[in-house]
Amino acid sequence: MVVQETIYIDTQASSQWVNITDSVRAVVRASSISRGSVTITSAHTTAAVTVNESADPAVETDVFTKLSQLIPSGEPFYLHAEGNSHSHLQATLVGASEVLPVQKGGVVLGTWQAIYFCEFDGPRKARRCTVTVMGE
Repeated sequence: MVVQETIYIDTQASSQWVNITDSVRAVVRASSISRGSVTITSAHTTAAVTVNESADPAVETDVFTKLSQLIPSGEPFYLHAEGNSHSHLQATLVGASEVLPVQKGGVVLGTWQAIYFCEFDGPRKARRCTVTVMGE
């Protein structure tokens, strides 16, 4: 069986992690799939999805600081006319999707892990992630 839903995320900052773990868990729970996998995919080229630590907000700061150092905005060699090439590059580096196991009707995550929507070109309204649950 395959169940697919879209979740919507509003972001308030130019760079921001939004914890979408509860939304993904709700889709998995409603799917009635007890064993399989869940894929979470960003529908945007300047946003990403990742799994990372949820206990310490400094992790988000550290990641964005390093990404900004590696891929700064305003480089003179960027060709993209909208001026957000750095956002596209940062999103590419993090990745558009994550695949996680589903066991006993729930998403399998480590103790400190959460699922994050990563905004690199905000703030934006109604950003989308597709959540696809597959299994039995």
